[in-house]
Amino acid sequence: MKRMNWIKKSVIFSVCISILFDSGHTVSAAEPELEADSAILVEAETGKIVYQNDIDLVLPPASMTKIMSEYLVHEAVNNGEISWDEEVDISDKVRQLSLDTALSNVPLRQDETYTVQELYEAMAIYSANGATVALAEHIAGSESNFVNTMNEKAEELDLEEYEFVNSTGLNNRSMNGAHPDGTEADAENMLSARATAILTYHLLNDYPEVLDTVSIVEKTFKEGTEDYIEMQNWNWMLPEGPMPYEGVDGLKTGFTDLAGNAFTGTAERNGLRFISVVMRTESREARFEETAKLLDYGFDDFTFEEVVAEGDQFEEQETVPVTKGKEDEVTVSAGESLSVLVEEGETENVNTVVSLDEELLNEEGQLEAPIESGTVIGTVTVEEEGNNYLKDNMADNNQVPLVAEEDVEKAGWIALTFRGIGSFFGSVWSNAASFVRGLF
Repeated sequence: MKRMNWIKKSVIFSVCISILFDSGHTVSAAEPELEADSAILVEAETGKIVYQNDIDLVLPPASMTKIMSEYLVHEAVNNGEISWDEEVDISDKVRQLSLDTALSNVPLRQDETYTVQELYEAMAIYSANGATVALAEHIAGSESNFVNTMNEKAEELDLEEYEFVNSTGLNNRSMNGAHPDGTEADAENMLSARATAILTYHLLNDYPEVLDTVSIVEKTFKEGTEDYIEMQNWNWMLPEGPMPYEGVDGLKTGFTDLAGNAFTGTAERNGLRFISVVMRTESREARFEETAKLLDYGFDDFTFEEVVAEGDQFEEQETVPVTKGKEDEVTVSAGESLSVLVEEGETENVNTVVSLDEELLNEEGQLEAPIESGTVIGTVTVEEEGNNYLKDNMADNNQVPLVAEEDVEKAGWIALTFRGIGSFFGSVWSNAASFVRGLF
């Protein structure tokens, strides 16, 4: 009887396997079930959304706010407004905030010198709140001015769902009356997972050097002084962290009572980078466990596939007519290769669309000679059925130029003259024939 049960189980198992792999189709991994109020997974180069759950739900980001502060520090350095090695004054407000041991902090003194680099590292690695406010004051003159800049940058980056009230992500109550002027005493920053991912997308693409700092697992602040402190990165998924995950090299954790636990992560493997955001998980560990589920899904089930190769031609537009040339048409093809992120086995959902640059065409839809090989005369766009992006315009990343494959020289004046004569008499003959037909 036991053997019969074993045989039945074996048959059932074999049938299941045959169903799963019938016709050579691969089986896609199911989307992960996450224990988080909001979550998103995005391919970092194009902004393509791979996973989403309530991504426009507006929640407190807590210290993930510092992603915006990091962006503005890099921007100020890039614009020459500040430098990494210049010294930063410590205000009374910053001094008091930095001594609050209930918050993540490094102690800051007014009789000590601190560089932008030192304070930035304290903010990015250890989420030090006093250091963050010191940088905000240094860049903008006051934290209030810096908050205005944060909101202006959020509008510029088209985050849509956001409100910044301070530079740190703390609830204003935690600042003991020292919250920025013009903000409510109990206010808290607000962001959606989509907005957080958009902000991170721009940070990584505009200032990729941010990863050099946020990937540091531990560092001593003010080493050799009585105020030294061993900074341990709150991102436990980094190598040598408590919960390491292959490829993780950023980015920012967050926690307040209202926000719960949150984490914006990024990881890269074999040239494929993802941005993940999980908001309001049950514990510190859970924010990393849920992130691991997202990243597993991305790396295990998605890959870049080349869908357009340089030199490819397209049935819908193999040639373009030419006027005033030695040839009356020119062959066109893709000027570059293009790979898109697809779920394994789903390339059939990808289509190409060829578009000509209307400004280069005359009223008859012709290009005018001379034309040089390699001249861009349009675009090849890859359209993906059922896929979306952080912002609609990010789909434009799936586009390569359509180019002329050969030179078309301009015809000589004699040839053009005879063509003109031929065209004239052809028109006369056509009109005469029409007239005669009209008589009958």
